Amino acid sequence: MIIDIHGHYTTAPSALGEWRDRQIAGLRDPSHAPRAEELKISDEELRESIEPNQLRLMDERGIDLTVFSPRASFMAHHIGGFETSAEWAAICNELCYRVSQLYPERFVPAAMLPQSPGVDPATCLPELIRCVEEYGAVALNLNPDPSGGHWTAPPVTDRSWYPIYEKMVEYDIPAMVHVSTSINPAFHTTGAHYLNADTTAFMQLIQGDLFADFPTLKLVIPHGGGAVPYHWGRFRGLAMAMKKPALEDHLLGNVFFDTCVYHQPGIDLLLDVIPTRNILFASEMIGAVRDIDPCTGHNFDDTARYIEAAGLAAPDLEAIHEHNARTVYPRLNALLKQQGR
Repeated sequence: MIIDIHGHYTTAPSALGEWRDRQIAGLRDPSHAPRAEELKISDEELRESIEPNQLRLMDERGIDLTVFSPRASFMAHHIGGFETSAEWAAICNELCYRVSQLYPERFVPAAMLPQSPGVDPATCLPELIRCVEEYGAVALNLNPDPSGGHWTAPPVTDRSWYPIYEKMVEYDIPAMVHVSTSINPAFHTTGAHYLNADTTAFMQLIQGDLFADFPTLKLVIPHGGGAVPYHWGRFRGLAMAMKKPALEDHLLGNVFFDTCVYHQPGIDLLLDVIPTRNILFASEMIGAVRDIDPCTGHNFDDTARYIEAAGLAAPDLEAIHEHNARTVYPRLNALLKQQGR
């Protein structure tokens, strides 16, 4: 089977965005603030948003299951305070859960956290717990920069993040290290901020010793790791200069990369540099890049084509398509076994 570990609900019904606009307006004038129960989205509306979009493309591309989380750019943790983020995260997580209930063999939820700049990450724990225990979330998205492109948060190795890591280890769930919208005009959200964050988080992990404290913690760096595979020699050299162990020993027991890289040479480089066991199939379909590549005649985000064209041996192809995801996402593996898959 093919498991896509990086899917976002980018096609949610328009009522969600309209409710969010009212919530933001309510920060300026509380009389405009909506209540959560005012958001009404039917199951039929969810089906109409999924079936001609993600589900259609999954069927066309042979993808069996998607790990599904709220739209990354919509997380916007910089807006309002913790209460704003908590209400918004709860709504978005519930919608992804409802999609997973409508299509239990095609989607499984991953949790958005109610992060907020300058707020103790431990405040995210109630929503994390709810999503795992009530919604069956198999992963979470962790934003290393809740400020939206100004990088005011401490490195992901800082002890302030430890309450989240402790709960992740307890639940045996991974986190995808994924930022949200950039409000810094110097950094385009999907073309710069996302890739900067992938690279930055990896460098922070090199500088620290997080996995000495959490030897079973698993982190997924999306978008093929940003600049990491291309500059692997630079990172190896920096680790040596810092007297860190070799990257294979220092990080690759805990850090994984997805395949959201949108051309064949990029995928080939990723596969050549990063060990197969550290690569998980993903597409982020209907995400940052939605057009058809005129050089191939296929969608840029049809990453399955690149993987299949890379000339991998069958065991390596199966590992990237399925087995690595089952290993890195134990709760997903347990769910698939319950479903007889």
